[in-house]
Amino acid sequence: MIVVVPTYNNPLTINAVANDVLSHGYRLIIVDDGSDTPVADIIPAQSENLTILRHTVNQGKGEAIITGAHEAQRLGFSYFISLDGDGQHLASQIEKISDACDGADQIIIGARNFDINNVPNGSKFGRWFSNFWACWDTEQTITDSLSGFRLYPTSILDLIIKTKRFDWEMEVLVKHAWKGRLIKEVSIECYYPTPEERVSHFKKFWDTAAIVMVHVKLLPWKFFLKKRYQ
Repeated sequence: MIVVVPTYNNPLTINAVANDVLSHGYRLIIVDDGSDTPVADIIPAQSENLTILRHTVNQGKGEAIITGAHEAQRLGFSYFISLDGDGQHLASQIEKISDACDGADQIIIGARNFDINNVPNGSKFGRWFSNFWACWDTEQTITDSLSGFRLYPTSILDLIIKTKRFDWEMEVLVKHAWKGRLIKEVSIECYYPTPEERVSHFKKFWDTAAIVMVHVKLLPWKFFLKKRYQ
């Protein structure tokens, strides 16, 4: 299994995330999405299992994942795990997700256990709100549509996706489902830092609005485009 970590300005956590993934024996692609301090300057020891790619200008999380997907495909992988560079996701949970992959063309979401300390109430509401629309548009059961801890098939590279940032993670679910492909979930544990430690580039108003706009734009075309995709 190969892991893709899109990251932007996570200098305090990215080295630990890389070490966590590598210590579990996975190959790792870090996509530095235009960080102020290049990731290559932060991670001191190079490993034959580590590839660092860099966007010179910030392009968005979705574009970073796409860059990683292309590299995973070039290396001969049909699937890859995507997880965030902020330390929330644990490499120990990758096996749960990869074991659930039965070879079908599917996205598997690591559904986070939110019954832990330090999870903001806003995050819980945001997940509920997002799940409602995700289930409506995909016609599949999704309980954590905002989780960035996922297994993707490299077939997502064939999808027509217009978004590039956090909203990409919603549009890829919808377009994947419209192809008649399955979305599954596996319950995972995660780590939520205290508010003082937390670093997030998710802009609650603007990025939430962008995710809502994904549904607003797709809703009128749902049945027409779904048939066209199949």
